[in-house]
Amino acid sequence: MAPAHPPPRHPDRPAGVDRQILALAVPALGALVAEPLFVLVDSAMVGHLGTDALAGLALASTVLVTVVGLCVFLAYATTAAVARRLGAGDLRSALQTGVDGMWLALGLGLVLAAATWAAAPWLLGALGADGAVATQAVSYLRWSVPGLPGMLLVLAATGALRGLQDTRTPLVVAASGAVANAALNAVLIYGAGLGIAGSGLGTALAQLGMAAWLVVVVVRGARGTGARLTPAAGGIWANARAGVPLLVRTASLRLAILLTVWTATGLGATALAGHQVVNAVWGLTAFALDALAIAAQALVGHALGARDVARTRAVLRRTLQWGVGAGAVMGLLIGLLAPVYVRVFTPDADVQRAAVAGLVVAAVALPMAGWVFVLDGVLIGAGDGRFLAWAGVATLVAYVPAALAVHAWAPSGAAGLAWLWVAFAGLFMAARAVTTGLRARGTSWMVVGD
Repeated sequence: MAPAHPPPRHPDRPAGVDRQILALAVPALGALVAEPLFVLVDSAMVGHLGTDALAGLALASTVLVTVVGLCVFLAYATTAAVARRLGAGDLRSALQTGVDGMWLALGLGLVLAAATWAAAPWLLGALGADGAVATQAVSYLRWSVPGLPGMLLVLAATGALRGLQDTRTPLVVAASGAVANAALNAVLIYGAGLGIAGSGLGTALAQLGMAAWLVVVVVRGARGTGARLTPAAGGIWANARAGVPLLVRTASLRLAILLTVWTATGLGATALAGHQVVNAVWGLTAFALDALAIAAQALVGHALGARDVARTRAVLRRTLQWGVGAGAVMGLLIGLLAPVYVRVFTPDADVQRAAVAGLVVAAVALPMAGWVFVLDGVLIGAGDGRFLAWAGVATLVAYVPAALAVHAWAPSGAAGLAWLWVAFAGLFMAARAVTTGLRARGTSWMVVGD
């Protein structure tokens, strides 16, 4: 299996770097946008079951995304490691790393699925769920957790393919999965009359199908190079060890998101339902901007593996320019069109007003978010996980007082949700922008070689 997009002859020139970025980012964009479409489809369909169902989905999907998000190192660490080995000219070792990552993903997925199913009522209660909202949330979470092994296998296999500079295969698989998810949701929620449980089951089935497809692709490539397919303790442990700093970094991000949901819960069911809409749209834009971060991961890892510092700097500079520009364009569209598209999610006028207020705040912060996401990708591609772990903890510490202040003093409804997003999209993202920006200005993160 060869990389899908080999570097051009003059990769350090702006035009050459742009071609590399676009060749990786455009297919990655399609794949990443397909993932939050799962949440958007669920939100739109469940929203018409009532406010309690939509609020329950907000809590349950937060728990599910948190569990999966904590394991995102399966993609990030694998991308960086595979890209470095590819840059050093060792394709067999690159694919071996991908196979080991998939075995780790399968084991984690099985354990986490069982634990999440058993702890569902406690986890949702800790977020403030009670009454009808809690009933809806537990139902969705328990029906969706059988798909957890598939979700984690998708992360690991996608990370391996990105490291090989193949973002087209994940695009095809993710797009097919999004279509299947929408069809399954429609049939199970309304046709079979399962309600919110049908939404969880449909998502689980779609994710398991995507995982099977991607695993076949990676295994076929590994066989072609003679890489081992059986689990090896040494390789699995190496993947796990490399992922620990990224796990800490991701845990700090997920704790910030959980704190945000907890705060929204305290603002009432209307604000919580509105937050689900804002969060779904924010997730869509974040994943879209992450396409540039993924391109940066693969290209920076490849350049450092090849000991090419000049190309590393060129990738950093151009991906940051693309990130800020793309964030500005998306922010403008999301802010201006918010009063129109919120109607897709809910017929409740109060929830619509709350969602619009939060979306306008989020839209203003998107150019800064583009900067943050790209720098995250650059530093992950460089294997600078230890710094990202410390920076994640520091930014969480900066955000906690702001979120607690909103919980204590903000009004309910639209105004409260707007203040919550000022704290999250404003202060929290600004703290991330400063820490990663200062790191990228130096050279200590640019460690060359395999």
